This record gives sequence, structure tokens and C-alpha cells, in this order.
Amino acid sequence: MELMEGILTRRSIRQYDSSRKISKEDVEKLIRAAQYAPSAHNKQEWEFIVVEDKEKLEGLRRVQPWTSFAKDASCAIVICSDENNSFSRHKEDETWSYGDIDTALAAQNLMLAAHSMGIGTCFCGAAPMPRVIAGIQEYLELPENIRPAAIIIAGYPAAEPKQPEDRYNPQRIHWNKW
Repeated sequence: MELMEGILTRRSIRQYDSSRKISKEDVEKLIRAAQYAPSAHNKQEWEFIVVEDKEKLEGLRRVQPWTSFAKDASCAIVICSDENNSFSRHKEDETWSYGDIDTALAAQNLMLAAHSMGIGTCFCGAAPMPRVIAGIQEYLELPENIRPAAIIIAGYPAAEPKQPEDRYNPQRIHWNKW
């Protein structure tokens, strides 16, 4: 699949063929693609938790309610940032971290790679929701410095997703000023 075609045809998948599993090798290919994403100051602070256990997949909805369809997926890949390693600033006058942005970039790479391999995905957020972050940290027994940012549900689609109308809107482009 050509890159531009992949970008324009990737869809969020919420119905999976529960009889098909993604191989460990293919999961590792997805994570490899994620690790090639850009990151602020090349910190590459991401960490990945692969959840394959059916009970754990089903239980995700207790901490992130919009993951209820994960029960039929092959796995969920939770992308986290190591807040001790992210490009960040913690001073009296400002506090910020690029961790959530860097993990979102990694998630997009992962989802595009999955699409090219015939694997469906759906991005489910953790950050910036404090209760979801805390719930996932507890549920997956994460260290305090590991901040979950995205849950990527992955599996083979149960059906071919419908493609949307053309989303390109030149009226949303502003040149040099608003």
C-alpha cells in the first residue's frame, strides 16, 4: 500500500474477528513502526504494554469506558511515556511535557503500519484524563513515572470499513495569517 493511500483510507475499527489473532512478530512490527516516530529532542520516552489476556482486555472498560469493544480484539497496545525521560520543563513559572504529544505521534505510526498489514485499530485516549490515567496505572501496575497516553485496540476487522467522503477542506487553510 502506498503511504498516501494508507493515510486516506485508514479507519477506526470497533468490530473485530475474534477468531483471528495478531502474531507476536506482527505486534513487534507495529511497535517497531511506532518507535520510528519523531519525538521532542529525540527523547523516545515511549513504553508499550501489550494486553492480550481476554479478561484484561474486557476489564479495560472499567478504567476507560470507551474501550468496551476491546473484548473481541486480538490485543490492546497501551502507549505510555516515561515522564522521567520526556522533554519537559518543571519550574515555578511553567510546567509542561511533550510526553503526550510524542506518544500520539508513535500511535499514528503504529496505526498506519497496522492498516498496511490488514490489521484494524482504534485509538482510545488515556491522557489527558486524570482518572483514566490513574485507573490504567493501577490496572496495569505501572510505575508512577509511566504515564499512559493512548490505548490502541488492534485486531483483524470483522468487516470492511466504509470510507468517508473526501475530508479535504481548503477553507480551513490560512496562509500567513488568519
